[in-house]
Amino acid sequence: MSILPADKTTAVPSWTVGDVIVHRIDEVLLPPATGPWLLPDATTDVVSQQDWLRPDFADHEGILQIDSHSFAFTVGGLRVLVDTGIGNGKTRANPAWHDLRTDYLERLTAAGFAPETVDLVILTHLHTDHVGWNTREVDGEWVPTFPNARYITSRVEREFWAGYDMDEPRKQMFRDSVIPVEEAGLLDTVDVPAEGAEIAPGLRLIPTPGHTPGHIAVQLTSQAETALVTGDCIHHPVQFAHPSIGSCVDIDPQQSEASRRKLLGSLAGTGALVLGSHFPPPTAGRVITHGDAYRLSPVPAS
Repeated sequence: MSILPADKTTAVPSWTVGDVIVHRIDEVLLPPATGPWLLPDATTDVVSQQDWLRPDFADHEGILQIDSHSFAFTVGGLRVLVDTGIGNGKTRANPAWHDLRTDYLERLTAAGFAPETVDLVILTHLHTDHVGWNTREVDGEWVPTFPNARYITSRVEREFWAGYDMDEPRKQMFRDSVIPVEEAGLLDTVDVPAEGAEIAPGLRLIPTPGHTPGHIAVQLTSQAETALVTGDCIHHPVQFAHPSIGSCVDIDPQQSEASRRKLLGSLAGTGALVLGSHFPPPTAGRVITHGDAYRLSPVPAS
């Protein structure tokens, strides 16, 4: 799939959290069929009842908008990338992910994060659309895209997949996007207890299991301001209004819902900036109570 290069004169979308600037590194807007497949209970009737979702997060027919992007920032002296998207030139069963040709690395570099300058790559979980740019093809081999970085994920996450009976498409993803990083000695696994794990000043991993057993969200704190990258604990803002709506690929749907409710409850009314890993622009916002659940009050990028 060929994606036209972005206009290089366009500024990289960003938000300020204390003295940290968080950049959104765009990869691709996923096709309209993604929403009904990924969140089957988010029917057009359910979506249409939430006026605040339109026009940014859903179209006027109630079809969800779903995006693929990463977040990059510098905190505690570390240049950090959270998740690495789908990647280019990968053989994938999902046609929307297969053999992409995007300008992701150019966008990352334009934000000031050339691949060789990245210190830390945080993987919220080991799904295909979050690990793709872990590697890139060089002379027919998949090599780490960020050769000077430590890649980290939760220990529970890696151990789960090590014992999982994978189908061939998932085996292929591990062969081209995870194992080369391990073989290069760049992947670290981290114990993430219930209270979270601080991995650098102002940078904390928050356990949000369910979508996968070791799924984590990423919390950033600077000058008493807080932001949180959701990963796939929350795929789309419709889940603020209906936390019971889960993903078709949740490993443990009940635990996923419990993690989502706990996370939203901890964020509501705090002023924390929520950065959705698949939320289309405006991508970020603050959680406010809405009826017996929540909604996202958007904070557009600068």
